[in-house]
Amino acid sequence: MGDPGLRYAWRVLSVVSLASILIALGSSSLNVALPEVVRHFRSGVAAASWMLLSFMLANTVLMVVFGRLADMYGRRAMYLWGLATYTGASLLLGFAPGDWYVVGLRVVQAAGGAMLLTNSAALLTDAFPRRHLGRGLGIYMASFSVAQLFGPTLGGFLTHRFGWQWVFWYNVPLGVVCLVWGAITLRRTAASAGERGIDLPGNLLVLVSLGGLLFGLSQAADLGWTDPVVLGGVAVFAALVPVFVVVERRSRHPVVDVRLFADRVFGLDLLASFLSTVGRMAVVLLVALYYQAVRGEDPVSAGLKVLPLSVAMMVASMSAGALHSWLGARVVALLGNVAGTAGLVVLLVTISADVTYAPVCVGMVLVGAGAGMFMPATATSLLDDLPAHRVGIVNAMRLMVQNTGVVVSNALALSLITGPLPAALRPEVFAGTLSRVAPGNVGELIAGYRLTLGVLTAVSVLSVLASFGGRRGAARRPAPALDGHPVEERTR
Repeated sequence: MGDPGLRYAWRVLSVVSLASILIALGSSSLNVALPEVVRHFRSGVAAASWMLLSFMLANTVLMVVFGRLADMYGRRAMYLWGLATYTGASLLLGFAPGDWYVVGLRVVQAAGGAMLLTNSAALLTDAFPRRHLGRGLGIYMASFSVAQLFGPTLGGFLTHRFGWQWVFWYNVPLGVVCLVWGAITLRRTAASAGERGIDLPGNLLVLVSLGGLLFGLSQAADLGWTDPVVLGGVAVFAALVPVFVVVERRSRHPVVDVRLFADRVFGLDLLASFLSTVGRMAVVLLVALYYQAVRGEDPVSAGLKVLPLSVAMMVASMSAGALHSWLGARVVALLGNVAGTAGLVVLLVTISADVTYAPVCVGMVLVGAGAGMFMPATATSLLDDLPAHRVGIVNAMRLMVQNTGVVVSNALALSLITGPLPAALRPEVFAGTLSRVAPGNVGELIAGYRLTLGVLTAVSVLSVLASFGGRRGAARRPAPALDGHPVEERTR
């Protein structure tokens, strides 16, 4: 700790960890508090879904834009603007007069969150010496897990005790503290003299294609999977993907630099990250809704039930540095994927209307431990060998892929679990009242849970295969060459 550079790195870690807690609290607490918000506004299925999906979509689309801007104009300013935007939106959300106002303000909140998340790992990669980077990233991601640990319980308690507004308002004092500490700690950096420019066509294609997919998925619960609106949303996504690839190949400043995918290992790492996220990220939401809609419990009790997942994720993330040194990042990522898949299998084979808590807890612990191992390991393997001028944009790509997985995971879960129910009863699931309003239909909801968990398990198995392929590919090459130069020629 006598090294001034290392002391600064640990201060940067404290800044990004506080902001990570801020973002994680805002997302995880709403998962549990959603039924209370839905009941307050008497929202339909579409509004209830988009309270979650609007944040994820906007955050995903804006991630690479802000990654590029941060590389061009400096990460400190972008980070501080992100804190101010997120905190201000959290304050206004508590005053929202209607459910679609909540959706709109969640988009503003997502813009602030994108400014933060796209810069966090990049700030750490710039600040930490390579030998300490795995430890720094592990602690950073553990801070996210700590917030997810307390977020559901705190969100449920505040909503139940003081009202739904406090699920947003309690972010405000933490946001102010983060803003002040960030302004004091982060060093000013000169604007990059390298490549500049924003790929507006590429960003627009991401918005339209991913928005079409999410809109279609969000309507499936109401309209059915064969409805033209649902199929049209999916078709828009499928049709625009090849257009996006062509546009990005020709762009001077692409949203996604498709040249990076010439490196097979890089592509498999990103694919594993996407599939792993799709497979596991809806589990907290599913379990929280299960204990409210199926078992009739209140938000506080449901929040306590999901604690083991976040505890396991926190412990695994904090152990990341030692695991990387012992086994290597890609081996840890593979083991994490295997553990997460095993947890989904446990949940799939045991879920029922009267299942005891023990098997649910075991499944969540495995999912959480797997995520805590996988996330820092994948970030380390993707970012560790990059030159400084590429860290921001590649990290933004990583986060965009990961966030797309979050969006797809939640959209699939929200659509599939209510599919077997009559349309009139689907809002009761999100309000957490199904077991009281229509106890005879709980079995149909359980069928929806089994379908959902089966799909998530299959996706997670594919992620294991991608991780295994990435590990084998990495073992066969002496050094990655993502920017056209061997590792030994790169400098930070």
